[in-house]
Amino acid sequence: MKRLALLGASGHGKVVADAAIAAGWGDVVFFDDAWPNVEKNGHWAVVGDMAALLSRVHEFDGVMVSIGNCEVRWQKQRSLQDANGAIVTVVHPRAYVSPYARVGRGSVVMANAVINADAVVGDAVIVNTGATVDHDCALGQAVHISPGAHLSGNVSVGDFSWVGVGAAVRQGTRIGSYALVGAGAVVVSAVAERSTVVGCPAKPISKA
Repeated sequence: MKRLALLGASGHGKVVADAAIAAGWGDVVFFDDAWPNVEKNGHWAVVGDMAALLSRVHEFDGVMVSIGNCEVRWQKQRSLQDANGAIVTVVHPRAYVSPYARVGRGSVVMANAVINADAVVGDAVIVNTGATVDHDCALGQAVHISPGAHLSGNVSVGDFSWVGVGAAVRQGTRIGSYALVGAGAVVVSAVAERSTVVGCPAKPISKA
């Protein structure tokens, strides 16, 4: 029976665990720094904190970080890699990933998501439920494409950026690193690094 350890006992973690079970993992357990105050995450046990996982990492056939925050997810994955953990990628069986696309280590592709030909998805990326990443897109490290968000062809998304629920991005558009695209936004022009855009068409907002 293949054993998977997930770091991050969150709501997102529940969906990752569910996708992993559907993809054939036989046993899934969580580690979280809230342990021992938190011992369950939905149907799954929380059996230790991050220090415990680092000490036990070789007991598992695979490990993954199931934390929504992009920068934290990346930092934790790097720590697991440094401990020689077997970082895995989880693809829900109801997702479609083209054989001509590439998905990096520690990434998750949720149910009904689509990643089309010649798309390149970095490490520790979330392509969430029903999201689409079309041909020739390039997603950097630790990006989050939220449920129902749609990237047209040849879109690039920089490291640690977040595309919100139901957003749509026009073909050929560049989204810089550390950017935030608001829920339902329609992106028709480039999004600058570290900026937040909302609306239709999407416009920057101040961070007062």
